[in-house]
Amino acid sequence: MADLSDPPLPAADAAADLEDEGLHGPSVRQVPEGDDRPRLVCPDCGFIAYENPKVVVGSVAAWQGRVLLCRRAIEPRTGFWTLPAGYLELNETSEAGALREAWEEARARLELEGLLAVYNIPRISQVQLIYRARLLAPDVSAGPESREVGLFAWEDVPWDELAFPTVHWALREWHAGAERPLGPAAGNPPTATSDTRPGKSLV
Repeated sequence: MADLSDPPLPAADAAADLEDEGLHGPSVRQVPEGDDRPRLVCPDCGFIAYENPKVVVGSVAAWQGRVLLCRRAIEPRTGFWTLPAGYLELNETSEAGALREAWEEARARLELEGLLAVYNIPRISQVQLIYRARLLAPDVSAGPESREVGLFAWEDVPWDELAFPTVHWALREWHAGAERPLGPAAGNPPTATSDTRPGKSLV
C-alpha cells in the first residue's frame, strides 16, 4: 500500500516516468471523459497531466516606516522596482516561501505579521500571496536577482518605476493599514478590471 504521507509526483516527473516506460506521455490536448475542459492526456494510457496555477509569495516589509524594495536584475521588467517575491517552491509553506524570497533578493530577515493581500491574475494563471512583515534589522543588500535594494519612506517610493500593478496595490494596502492590526486579506482593487497586460505580473 502506498505511503499516503508522501507527496504525489509533480506532473512533469510523472510524465518522465511514462516516457521511461516507452509511452508517449501526456502529449495530446483533449477533454477527458467526465471532464469539462481540455487537458494534456497520454494517448497510450490515458494519464492526465493537470496544469495548475502558479503561486507567488512575497511581502511588504518595513523598518521604522520605510518599505523594502528591490530593483530587478532579471526579466521581466529589469531595472524596475518590486517587492521581494517569487514563486512558491514544492513542499514549501507560503510563509516559508515569503521569508526565503526576502533573503534571496535582499538578504533581509523578516518577521511576518500576517497575510496582507491575495491577488488573482487569471490571464497568466497566477495567484499572489503578499504578507505584511517587519524587518528584524535594517541591514539589507542585493541578492543575485536584484541590482540594488533600498528602504523607502512613503514619500520617496518611485511610483513611476515600479515593475507591476500588484506592487502598487500591495504598497497602498500596506500604507492604508500600517498602524492597525491586520484585518481580512485584501483582494484585487475594484477598479482593476484584471490588470493582466503582458509583463505586468509580480514576478
